[in-house]
Amino acid sequence: MVEITEIPVEGYQCVKRAIDPVSGLHAFISVHSTVLGPALGGMRLWPYASEDEALTDVLRLSRGMTYKAACAGLNLGGGKSVIIGDPSMKSDAFFEAMGEFVESFGGNYITAEDVNTKVEDMGIVARRSSHVVGMAGKSGNPSPKTAWGTFLGLKATLEDVYGSDSVAGKTVAIEGAGSVGSIYADFIAKEGGKIIVADIFAESAERVAKATDGIVVGPDEIRSVECDIYAPCALGGSLNDETIPQLKCKAIVGAANNQLLEDRHGDMLRDLGIRYAPDYVVNAAGLINVFDEMMPGGYNEDRAMAAMEKIRTNMAAIFAISNEEGISTAEAADRFAERRVQAHLDQQANA
Repeated sequence: MVEITEIPVEGYQCVKRAIDPVSGLHAFISVHSTVLGPALGGMRLWPYASEDEALTDVLRLSRGMTYKAACAGLNLGGGKSVIIGDPSMKSDAFFEAMGEFVESFGGNYITAEDVNTKVEDMGIVARRSSHVVGMAGKSGNPSPKTAWGTFLGLKATLEDVYGSDSVAGKTVAIEGAGSVGSIYADFIAKEGGKIIVADIFAESAERVAKATDGIVVGPDEIRSVECDIYAPCALGGSLNDETIPQLKCKAIVGAANNQLLEDRHGDMLRDLGIRYAPDYVVNAAGLINVFDEMMPGGYNEDRAMAAMEKIRTNMAAIFAISNEEGISTAEAADRFAERRVQAHLDQQANA
């Protein structure tokens, strides 16, 4: 029997912890908001050092999903689940217990694959919950779509910074050669961009470098290399007091969630003249893709791909807000999202 406990957190709709002694499951699910619709967010499996670290991560991630959905124009709220552990713990019982946990939210939380979980794992979760998207036979693995959306965000940023969206001749330093970063690198290389790549797994970085005719540097070097674009595509918090002064780039466009360790780091980047493409805006294509499963008639890839084009127009709007209001692009993206949520609340109040 999965032991589920609610944890009160100010500003969040519902946060719960689940422990299953039989399967070894130890997880958190956070629903930040359902103002625009049910909260959708992936299921992350990670060897967190403590419960506090896992809880902090799930809160940050779920809030980010609220803003991501709002900016993307989706009728979704923000949620996320994190599991303390590593892939060696996976079993049918493990993910079935997680399915019970997801189901306990009664549809207010919808899950999908994320770091260290796969489409096949979601199929097991779905044995115990009907609130799962991104399974085989439907929209599938969202990583290629996330990479494509990030590439669209890169195009918008290049247009803003250089006056042209051409990638040709631009050097992009990619931190993280995983399922999204590797595909993102491929898109860039195919349009004539130059790749510098780093990953904590050297073989992954070498594989991407070989495929893109790029070069490999160490994980500690990637943030200080000379480049046009720095692209964080690993875990969050890579933009902080220590790393920002090292940057030698004109802009930042990456797929990782929660790239800014603190909100004030968006202001630091603005003060340095580095154009930051807010992560939850440019990495929204995976969410757009799985959301299409919920549309009448089910998943339609052409429709989902067309909806991803909003990422370019949204980035242009956010850059404009930043310029007009004299604020960082991070704050501009927050305002862009918050205005949509408020407009929805106002519409409900006047109905």
